[in-house]
Amino acid sequence: MLPEDVKELRGKLVKTGTTTIGIVCKDGVVLAADRRATADYFIAHKNVSKIVPVTDNIAVTTAGLVSDIQLISKLTKAELKLKQIRTKIQPTVREAANLFATILYHNIRKFSPILGIAAFIVGGVDTKGFWLYDTSPDGAALEYKDYVSTGSGSILAYGVLEIQYTPDMTIKEGVKLAVKAVNTAMQRDIASGSGIDVVTITKEGIKKVFEEEVKQSVYVK
Repeated sequence: MLPEDVKELRGKLVKTGTTTIGIVCKDGVVLAADRRATADYFIAHKNVSKIVPVTDNIAVTTAGLVSDIQLISKLTKAELKLKQIRTKIQPTVREAANLFATILYHNIRKFSPILGIAAFIVGGVDTKGFWLYDTSPDGAALEYKDYVSTGSGSILAYGVLEIQYTPDMTIKEGVKLAVKAVNTAMQRDIASGSGIDVVTITKEGIKKVFEEEVKQSVYVK
């Protein structure tokens, strides 16, 4: 039997209201997320950017409490920049993921009347290839070779990803799949919606997909 406080914590950890996706393609990584911010059943904001660049070749999707997300993103971005200045070497995606995981681990275990919950999908490219990690609120960091989804709409998104993902898909195909998966989640998950943002990460860097291209990839039944 689990203690009541542990049960309460576990319940809160799975109630992240969003849909975020990361996909590994043969020529890069695709990150996608909806734009809706919620407070329980209230839509607090309809145009939140949930994809944040942290270096020139690494970006993250965000989920959780906005204040924790913003602070952890700023801290990690600053630490990675300092490391680059000191070593003259670009941080690897693995280093970025481990840094996010370490901060998340300490964040959720600090004494506070408000439980700090945040999660990030870390995607990027470095000298060793294309990489995708999921860093969860408890501080774990797991690498994915194909795709990963987080948030309240992730179960719906996984249904699309499981069926349509192929290891040899291109960035263009990955964008269409990511948009379709997020859009599918938006049709049934009330915490996901208000639009879709998509970012691609290749050897040329981070690029945001144009709004019109995203709209062309949306299929609403």
